[in-house]
Amino acid sequence: MKRTSTKMLTEAGIMIAAAQILSYVKIFEAPYGGSVTAGSMIPIIVFSLRWGAKYGLLAGTAYGILQFLLGGAIYSYHIISILFDYVVAFGLLGLAGIFRTDAKGIFLGTCLGIFGRFICHIISGVVVWASYAPEGMNPLHYSIVYNGSYLLPELAITLVIVGVLYKPLIKNIGQRM
Repeated sequence: MKRTSTKMLTEAGIMIAAAQILSYVKIFEAPYGGSVTAGSMIPIIVFSLRWGAKYGLLAGTAYGILQFLLGGAIYSYHIISILFDYVVAFGLLGLAGIFRTDAKGIFLGTCLGIFGRFICHIISGVVVWASYAPEGMNPLHYSIVYNGSYLLPELAITLVIVGVLYKPLIKNIGQRM
């Protein structure tokens, strides 16, 4: 059991580092935070698919904390923003591990993890960033449009890459030793 735990922790560290590095490769950056990257969520999703949602949630949360510490402090000073734009949002990427038994489950889990992140950003947008909505625009609508502008392309990139990685993923899911 100790060997598996060591392997899992090592793999988590590598995936968190890979996600952080990929987050610096930005295709598009929104003016108030959020960006389309070269698949920065994929390492966390792959880890979650391999080790399950419980460990995926932990790795995602660690990645969210790292995202905040290495750049998020520029945008976030409110506790709701820190939690819902970073800690909880990236933690929910670990939900990808819930449906990891077949192709449909892998894609569904990936969508679920990114949707969880999207919902967190919407909550933060309505609670913290509502003042940035154009005059007369509903803050909820503004938050959905703003966050969707970068998370929908990010979802598409992630699904394409997860699709390319499907055969090796399905072969290695659950192989922990």
